[in-house]
Amino acid sequence: MPDERPQPPRSPFPAPSAAPGFPAGPAGLLLCGARLVDGRTVDVRLGGDRIEAVGTAGSLVPGPGGSRLDLGGHLLLPAPAEPHAHGDTALSADGDGPPDSDAEEVQRRATEAALLQLGHGATALRSHVRVGEVQGLDALAAVLRARRSLHGLAELTAVAMPRVLTGAAGADGLALLRDAVKMGAAVVGGCPDTDPDPAGYMEAVLEVASEHGLPVDLHTDAADPARLTRIAAMAGGLRPGVTLGPCGGLARLPEEAAARVADQLAATGVGVVCLPQGGCGAAGLRETPPVRLLRAAGVRVAAGSGALRDVSNPVGRGDPLEAAYLLASRQGLRPETAYGTVSTAARAALGLPEVRVEAGFPAELLAVRGTDLAGALSLAYSRIVVHRGRVVARTSAVREYCDSAATAALGLPRQGRGGVS
Repeated sequence: MPDERPQPPRSPFPAPSAAPGFPAGPAGLLLCGARLVDGRTVDVRLGGDRIEAVGTAGSLVPGPGGSRLDLGGHLLLPAPAEPHAHGDTALSADGDGPPDSDAEEVQRRATEAALLQLGHGATALRSHVRVGEVQGLDALAAVLRARRSLHGLAELTAVAMPRVLTGAAGADGLALLRDAVKMGAAVVGGCPDTDPDPAGYMEAVLEVASEHGLPVDLHTDAADPARLTRIAAMAGGLRPGVTLGPCGGLARLPEEAAARVADQLAATGVGVVCLPQGGCGAAGLRETPPVRLLRAAGVRVAAGSGALRDVSNPVGRGDPLEAAYLLASRQGLRPETAYGTVSTAARAALGLPEVRVEAGFPAELLAVRGTDLAGALSLAYSRIVVHRGRVVARTSAVREYCDSAATAALGLPRQGRGGVS
């Protein structure tokens, strides 16, 4: 049996210029011999946080004081982004009862989860964080501390998620939501489905978002087409934008009803983030909406990871490439389209600029061992992650076999130290 064994991560992350295997720094980095999705083999020179030049293999040299990184055998892609994480509950599946809400523990889990996802390639992440109830604003404060500790490695933004915003019980939630924004939550979120008055909840969220010029990112199952249509109509035109997810209930609607909802979402510019790898605590159902139908209607569809090893999905990996693989294998998306849901569309959902492997674009890149995108989605074990023009994470996997006639005939690598008897 093959044995895929990632090498132990280097921790903490030192400056790349001082760490063997982590080249780059302010002087720049030349990525040599990388293969692009269109089949070209190129050199890519990075300068600061931008792609400075792209040329045929062997045609470019590093800038003064720069370094080289050989990417022969690697496919170079725009880095994925994570549009739907839950850092406050991540990595809590092994505990008994609800996740530990101690602030230091929440910060530790949120940081570790973000680093795991960075290792998969996600250089930008959006984390939904519950506010109110027992934890008040403590979990949000912990995630914001994690955000600061990750500076230079990955961009983490927090979404404030109150449970109830209407009626007598909602007054405290609304006050906490406003405080969360003042504290540093960059997105206004929540779950209208859990409030006795979903329309009132939506009005409150939109009011707070409009006051501060913030985007909105809401959880909804989307099983009620009339409710979803009302939400889309209320949210239409809000800038800087509205995103809904995971919208698994659309998969349970008749196709005609789902198509009408898709048209409404497209007309109002509301985006959808689906969770192919499983659900999350705010929306326990695990279906993936009909992505091809939504895209055909013109809806911007991104894919996220949702729960990362919490009670909602104890085996969640938080791997964007796995999300793309599942959309390709289960919903029939072409590999390029599937990868776009975790890269181009995911960055758009986060309000980030587009990345292309072209001069002038942000140096947010992922190199995976392989020659084409379909193969990368299947077997992308070895990865090199570039954020703001420098290597910030590497994962190396070694495939070894014991000595046998079959491996000898194919020239496959043997297990070290004299082989295995």
